Amino acid sequence: MKILSTLIAAGIFTAAASMNAQMSPEVRDAMTPDDVVEALMKGNANYVANDISESEIPTRIEKTSTGQYPMAYILSCVDSRVPPELVFDQGIGDLFVGRVAGNSENVDQLGSMEFATAVAGSKVIMVLGHSSCGAIAGACDGVELGNLTELLDSLEPAVEAVQGVPADQRNSSNIDFVNDVAKTNVQMTMERILSRSPVLKELVDNGDIKIVGGFYDLNTGKVEPIQ
Repeated sequence: MKILSTLIAAGIFTAAASMNAQMSPEVRDAMTPDDVVEALMKGNANYVANDISESEIPTRIEKTSTGQYPMAYILSCVDSRVPPELVFDQGIGDLFVGRVAGNSENVDQLGSMEFATAVAGSKVIMVLGHSSCGAIAGACDGVELGNLTELLDSLEPAVEAVQGVPADQRNSSNIDFVNDVAKTNVQMTMERILSRSPVLKELVDNGDIKIVGGFYDLNTGKVEPIQ
């Protein structure tokens, strides 16, 4: 992998290092945002191929007890079938993960992203949607239930943005419509993150971080990049 060969040549990583080797400040800080995206996608390829790295859990627990240097923040849905650390073949200390049904930003998520990047040094924010998303389906159907009503209302702009679908097919029975809305929601969430956080926008404008999108296929396990 390019990032590993670069770090090995620089003397930062040893030749024995694995994809899932312990993240350190030297390794993380030597990575560009593009390097981080590459590492995430290579990790997903490992996951799809069932060629995941050794977990090294006891070692990682010990080494991360004194500090953490995650390379990315993943804003993911709460769906139990999409565990970000596994999806990207990463271990303890490699990723910040924020989860909310429908993977949409709110003030708490924005503040967490600002901490992850401006304070802790992460290089990438990825908004990760997925196929057959229950929250998106609920928004398509106009579901109302307690506090869930307000959450689903926040996804409504993505529902409205998907055009060209007959009125009687704009519901959860049309899985293609649901998935199109989910992908649109990823794009709109990325846009809102920039518009709602001057801190993150400045980091993006300076080239210090990237905000990217991904769409996880429940059938294949593959993450499709979303621009």
